Amino acid sequence: MNHPPLQRPSRRLRLLLATLPLVALVACGGGGGSSAEPALPQLAPAVGATLATCADLAAKVSIPNTTLTSVSLVATGGLTATGITTPIPEHCLLRGQMNQRTSAVDGRAYAIGFEMRLPTQWNGRFFYQANGGIDGSVVTATGEVGGGAPTTNGLSMGFATMSSDAGHAASYGPFFGLDPQARLDYGYQAVGSLTPTAKELIRLAYGKGPDRSYFAGCSNGGRHAMVAAARYADQYDGILAGNPGFNLPKAAVSQLWGVQQYASISTLGTTGLPDISSAFTPAEFKFIGERILGKCDALDGATDGMVGDTKACQSGFSVAADVPVCTGGRTGSCLTAGQKTVLANIFEGARNTAGQALYSKFWFDPGLAGSNYAFWEYTASTALDPGAAAFIFTTPPSSMASFLATTGLQYGLNFSMDTDAPKIFATTGSYTVSAMDFMAPPNPANLSTLKKRGAKLMVFHGVADGVFSPADTAAWYDSLAAANGGDAGNFARLFLVPGMNHCSGGPAADQFNMVSALVSWVEGGTAPDSVQAKARGAGSNVVNAELPAGWSAGRTRPLCPYPKVAKYRGTGDIESAASFSCQ
Repeated sequence: MNHPPLQRPSRRLRLLLATLPLVALVACGGGGGSSAEPALPQLAPAVGATLATCADLAAKVSIPNTTLTSVSLVATGGLTATGITTPIPEHCLLRGQMNQRTSAVDGRAYAIGFEMRLPTQWNGRFFYQANGGIDGSVVTATGEVGGGAPTTNGLSMGFATMSSDAGHAASYGPFFGLDPQARLDYGYQAVGSLTPTAKELIRLAYGKGPDRSYFAGCSNGGRHAMVAAARYADQYDGILAGNPGFNLPKAAVSQLWGVQQYASISTLGTTGLPDISSAFTPAEFKFIGERILGKCDALDGATDGMVGDTKACQSGFSVAADVPVCTGGRTGSCLTAGQKTVLANIFEGARNTAGQALYSKFWFDPGLAGSNYAFWEYTASTALDPGAAAFIFTTPPSSMASFLATTGLQYGLNFSMDTDAPKIFATTGSYTVSAMDFMAPPNPANLSTLKKRGAKLMVFHGVADGVFSPADTAAWYDSLAAANGGDAGNFARLFLVPGMNHCSGGPAADQFNMVSALVSWVEGGTAPDSVQAKARGAGSNVVNAELPAGWSAGRTRPLCPYPKVAKYRGTGDIESAASFSCQ
């Protein structure tokens, strides 16, 4: 339901928003949309309620194709979450399944598994927690708010939360991709089935449905969020997408292309195959990061061990000119000519033999020295991406016999960028929807339904993500802005996180709470002109061991709405966000 614009937040709204954890919203500009277009609707704030009882909730439930397998009351403090020191409040835990069936293709049992956590003192809001990887597990529905090791979560703030396995069991691995319906559930249909079910369970529990509904996730969860913004904009008022792999099949192809690039300069392992982790050592990645800092650190006005002006760095740093060539052996302070070629190829992006781009380029950032970056480049690319590509993303999928007869590394080395990569767009009589159609948001630059309702979208992306390109996300936002008169900032904003790897980690100020900022925007009309982020040094709830030694333990920085960047004001404590402004 849309509500007329509010001239000023009511006293009730101010009190409600005051109960959320503090989020620094520093006024430093940020697009507000074309002045010629009419004002967008302002959604009213949620009103809370109290859960009367948990024990008899199962008896009230009669939802088609849905079974509750357990209902139990969790006492205050009975659930813990990493980094959360405040006891998570009392809540009712529901576990269940939807749409149980046996596949006619692989003979396996399928269902959409889920759990909901309904706080006794409810804030009137629903939080769909989208999960990462290839799903398959019903993880604890705490309601992640984004960033590394947050100090609160949605459940602690009073949201009714949900998570799911997206329609298949983890024990199936990527082989669930043999079942056409399981592919569709994983891509988007599980969310479509679960959303009305969750809202009905909330109505039965509290006597009313949620006043406001939110959707959040990172990685594949960020992809789910981007898809929800396009497909389910009528169901969600606020959507948070972190490091979104919204072109995930393309990214998987890019990972396999990376395997081939790294293999070209690798030494052979004990199996006789290339050991791709030998392509660049940790010391060499660290050295590359130092060279990037040397060219780009001061571009934001502060020499602080961070590259704040990411886009300027891409034109300021050159692999060819700024990285010395080894004149003898590999010492960790130079690269061979072959290494420089591979590094340039990796960041330029995957291509076929005709030179056509298969995925986005990547951006140079000193965070490539992070251990998480190496994990995605070396480990995930041979242990995770081959199975996903073989069974979920290419059509028709591989046979299990042929896939199991090889290794993930061999699959990647043999993957053809000319004949295999196009299969992410293919269909057959049995697999009638291509991977790019069921995984990616349809027409991602058209979010008119979300916009016209007064709903909001926030996206964040670590600049040093080793698997999903932040440049791809920025290009998407550019297209969204272009489709909205050159400025989409009145309903959608992107925040780049310098130094951060995939969803968290790296040499970064990576601790932030985007959900509270999103609620303030959706329900209070306070657009996030910046969100404060903190480094997790000594004394933090979870310490980030990859922070440079010269940083203060509590360094803070403003995350700015793209394309603005945090610039040093010229005076003030270089460790404080207050010394920077979004320009």
